Amino acid sequence: MTAAGDARVSPGREALFRSAAELFAVKGFHGTGMADLERATGMGRGSIYHHVSSKDDLLFGITTEYLRRLIDAGHELLGEERQAADRLREFSRLVVREIVDHLPEMTVCFRDLHAVQETRRGEVLDLHRAYEQTWADILQRGVDEGAFGPSTSRPIVVKALLGLHHYAYIWLRPDGPLGPDEVADQFVNLVLEGIRAA
Repeated sequence: MTAAGDARVSPGREALFRSAAELFAVKGFHGTGMADLERATGMGRGSIYHHVSSKDDLLFGITTEYLRRLIDAGHELLGEERQAADRLREFSRLVVREIVDHLPEMTVCFRDLHAVQETRRGEVLDLHRAYEQTWADILQRGVDEGAFGPSTSRPIVVKALLGLHHYAYIWLRPDGPLGPDEVADQFVNLVLEGIRAA
């Protein structure tokens, strides 16, 4: 199982989104023009519009596609027979890998989320809630199985996990001294001390 990009996504579209994320991360969403995208991708405007309807469409995709991947991966994990700690560890690894593999996208998600069109902001927030619920469901499964203490299912624990993982985009680097799985394991080892059932 992987949180990597969907195999159905065309290479051209994937390259466009990656280039857009890199530009938005450096210049900001509002500071990036279509001409910048054309230069960075080598695509003409018509080719860009073959994949997206607008620059706003690019931003929406950048701020939502990673959430969809992680929600799907979390649901898949919940359907597997695993020990509660292993399930939590694997989801943590998926999240950290996603962050390391998509650092420009994460920068845009945290910095430019407010620039998503108001008509689509509700959809982004719904995905954020669904993603947060995925963490909550993984923790609750551990409570139900008797592996985690009853207080583990409190919203504050989920918020703590989200902060621990997602603000790592500020300092995580692909060439850092620890790989993504090692970082995730450090996070989970820290958390498990507090949530294991007595």
